[in-house]
Amino acid sequence: MMSMTIARAARAASVGVETVRFYERRGLIKQPRKPRSGFREYDAETVSRICFIRQAQELGFSLREIKELLSLRADPGADCADVRIRAIKKRDEVERKVAELGRIRAALDTLIASCPGGGALRACTILDAIEHVPVAKTRARPARVTGAQEKPRNKQRGVSSAMKTAIFTIEGMHCDGCADTIKALLSLEPGVQAATVLFKDGNAKVLYDPAATREDRLIAAIERGGYKAVRQPA
Repeated sequence: MMSMTIARAARAASVGVETVRFYERRGLIKQPRKPRSGFREYDAETVSRICFIRQAQELGFSLREIKELLSLRADPGADCADVRIRAIKKRDEVERKVAELGRIRAALDTLIASCPGGGALRACTILDAIEHVPVAKTRARPARVTGAQEKPRNKQRGVSSAMKTAIFTIEGMHCDGCADTIKALLSLEPGVQAATVLFKDGNAKVLYDPAATREDRLIAAIERGGYKAVRQPA
């Protein structure tokens, strides 16, 4: 097995030496033992692992999430659905960030358009508008489904009492991992209080708050995973 110094390993992975050392400190890669001959020796597998970490970072995964992916990668009993769920969740986070940046850009366009472009600073419309912008309330996190079934959230948390149940026929499921993926997708949708997805029955049962979401959004959430959903008659 070919070995190399830390400098050569860093060049092979297109990173700096300090990046390699940082990954070692965070436990993402193992620090090789220093042989009696002198410098520590890194192998091609470590270089491949560093490249994986860098690529995952570029896709938006945090170091904690990357550590989880590496653990799944090394687990012979892990299922591809576990990785897929994480990738879908990360993509949804990116979409939310893009939408938020779009709103910020539109707000800035409005402020810039209202600015006279000169005059006393005390009359600056941009500073005045920022000073009087109300503080946004923290967005409630979507309900998270951890089991096959969960009871509805307590009404004291602001959940509508007029909850609805929708049952969808799912096409495209091949295993229980697909069912877990669909359940995770539904749990990310605001307003979903519980979801049961059964591969053997080929359907999904969703308890949701109609004030927070709609059936077409539930269908869209399922179809983001590459499946087809059809609402069953009530």
